[in-house]
Amino acid sequence: MDSYEDEDVKGARRLSSEPPPDDAPEPPPAVQGGVRPSARTEPVPASRTEPQPGVLPASPGPSVPYAQGSAGGTQAACGPQAPIAPPAPATQAPSGTFAPGTHAPPASPPDVPVPLRGIAALSLPYQVAAALSLALVGVFACVHLAMVFLHVAPSNTVTKEHGEAVDGWVYPEFEQNWKLFAPNPLQQNVAVEVKAEYAAADGSHKNTDWIDLTAEDGEAIRGNLLPSHVEQNELRRAWDFYVNSHDNENRGNGLRGQLSESYVRRIVMQRLDAHDLGGPVERIRLRSSTRSVKAPEWSDEKIDTRASYRVLPWWTVTAADLPGGVRNDRTEAGQ
Repeated sequence: MDSYEDEDVKGARRLSSEPPPDDAPEPPPAVQGGVRPSARTEPVPASRTEPQPGVLPASPGPSVPYAQGSAGGTQAACGPQAPIAPPAPATQAPSGTFAPGTHAPPASPPDVPVPLRGIAALSLPYQVAAALSLALVGVFACVHLAMVFLHVAPSNTVTKEHGEAVDGWVYPEFEQNWKLFAPNPLQQNVAVEVKAEYAAADGSHKNTDWIDLTAEDGEAIRGNLLPSHVEQNELRRAWDFYVNSHDNENRGNGLRGQLSESYVRRIVMQRLDAHDLGGPVERIRLRSSTRSVKAPEWSDEKIDTRASYRVLPWWTVTAADLPGGVRNDRTEAGQ
């Protein structure tokens, strides 16, 4: 009696002689050693790998046992997996350390004291001194601005009542004029010249030629990018002060006339101190040379550019007129 296994073998031989139909399914692979080979993995269609809205894309998972339970057979998982949940926030362990996979927050920087600057950096006595100095400077600036404003402002009740105090503050250092602007701009070149009488070594008295002090000021500032205010305006403003406080006969109009005369003499003696005249100066005489500014070449205006002079009388030099006191131990007042 044949076993069932022999019948199966005979049937397989009988069927193998006939050609398989076209639509017949492919027979399963033969079993070798009682173990079925692992199933082939086919590529997943692109339509199955596109991520769905709100679902994270599936990643290939680990191999799982063969679905039919064959011994040793495995099959790769191709189906979609569950969405991956976001990582949980970092939690601190009771011991003070953070759980694995978490990061500690950055430590805050230590408080650094801000260094003090300016007056606050000084000690208390110096702070008081600095505050008082600033207060005095502020008060002086306010008083000066008020005096200059009253000087240039039209006549009013304050200037009529305290005009002498305002003039005493402004003249001669802070005098204000409008000769640079319309309606009467300055259109003349004015030069101040001096002639000195000095005592020679043989006891005789000699006179110098006219010395152009304005030309010396011009040489001092020509080519100088930062000329001083003294070199530019001291002599010019002193002469304007004298002319405005004297009439055409060189008579002064009160205290301002006397002050302007002393002011001009002192400036002239300072300039002559730089000259080696051969002896001490005893008398000086001033004059001004005024020339009108020449008209431009494109203008048809005819202007007389000849110099006109204003000559002052001789002034006797005193100790108050000398820079720093008496020089050369000899003045006209000391004889």
